Amino acid sequence: MKIREVKQNKKQYLSLLLLADEQEDMVDRYLDRGTMFVLEDDGVKGECVVTNEGNGILEIKNIAIEPDYQGKGYGKKLIEFIAKNYKGMYSILQVGTGDSTATIRFYEKCGFTRSHSIKNFFTDNYDHPIYDGGVLLIDMIYLRRTI
Repeated sequence: MKIREVKQNKKQYLSLLLLADEQEDMVDRYLDRGTMFVLEDDGVKGECVVTNEGNGILEIKNIAIEPDYQGKGYGKKLIEFIAKNYKGMYSILQVGTGDSTATIRFYEKCGFTRSHSIKNFFTDNYDHPIYDGGVLLIDMIYLRRTI
């Protein structure tokens, strides 16, 4: 298994990016300014994009694992790589996500705790309803962990 940075042609991984953020113009808001990593294990299995949000905060803007490989620890490996790679450069790793029980549980298992939320984020910023696990997403839930 190898995790490497992608510096050019990040859109070649658009199908993965859209698994985590299904509207391309929303991905475009952070992709160029973000640092992208891909996880390879006999081919690309996942990706992660992080951005500097200032004040010592690094944010996971997008993290996705190919559907056939979800639940095998790849997402956790990417998060641990990010935390280790940026330790000492940032003090907080945060992620914003929809209020989906399975997704929140995943981040909590990775050491994150709820921080704050942005009301109506999904209804205000997407041109169609966004669902995760059958749940209509409305508010953005932020979780944080120290690194």
